[in-house]
Amino acid sequence: MSSAEQLFFLLRGEYLWLFCLLSAVLGAVVGSFLGVVIERLPLMLNHQPGEPELSLALPRSHCSQCLHPLYWWENIPIASWLALRGRCSQCHSAIPARLLWIEVTTALLFCLMAILIPSPERLLAAWILVGFLLALSLIDWWHMLLPDALTQPLLWLGLLINAGSGAVKLSDAVYGAVAGYLCLWLLYWLFRGLTGKEGLGYGDFKLLAALGAWLGWQALPFLCLIAGLSGMFIGVWKIWRSGKQMPFPFGPCLSISGAILFIFYNSHIYL
Repeated sequence: MSSAEQLFFLLRGEYLWLFCLLSAVLGAVVGSFLGVVIERLPLMLNHQPGEPELSLALPRSHCSQCLHPLYWWENIPIASWLALRGRCSQCHSAIPARLLWIEVTTALLFCLMAILIPSPERLLAAWILVGFLLALSLIDWWHMLLPDALTQPLLWLGLLINAGSGAVKLSDAVYGAVAGYLCLWLLYWLFRGLTGKEGLGYGDFKLLAALGAWLGWQALPFLCLIAGLSGMFIGVWKIWRSGKQMPFPFGPCLSISGAILFIFYNSHIYL
């Protein structure tokens, strides 16, 4: 057992409160980065010639109203938003609350996974997966978009992890990726043939393929069941709010079901 593994089991066994706190801090930092990805990646993909160059790193974080570059103390996850009371220190315009909630949600999820998952390798994998899925869910919810820049690396990471010390055999991961894509691809064309409408997007195919690579083909029926139930709930909620049927993204439903299953399969409850 390596020294890193010894430290992991010591913290998790004897100082669980400290391990949860450190996991939450890491989650808040990751959430802060995810906020940048969620805000900037759709803009980068829709970049037009002649517009200022934009990347995840540049320009540095700034107020969207007065363009004031944030000092380091204005960029501390969760704490800075609370200290500034959700206002820019210069022009006092509102800082979007969604950035705070992304950081808080990621911190809580990382803490929960630290409690449930007893293996350091699988915990790290869960943190990576949930980070990707949270970014994909929110981008899809706000922009109806599942970028290849996230779904494709997620697929290859799933195959790479399961080629090493993952909980799923590599062959099952490959079959899961292929079956996940074909499952929604066939459903898409069946629905389109019957109704003349597009019920799903190609990003959904790629996301389910990525989740199949992480979870294996055996998990796909349960994943689709949970995603379908989630979709029904969201659809009813949207009808209740608006009074009419409206299209909604399916990516968050797939992401929620994938995260639930991966955490459960790798938790001490299942193991």
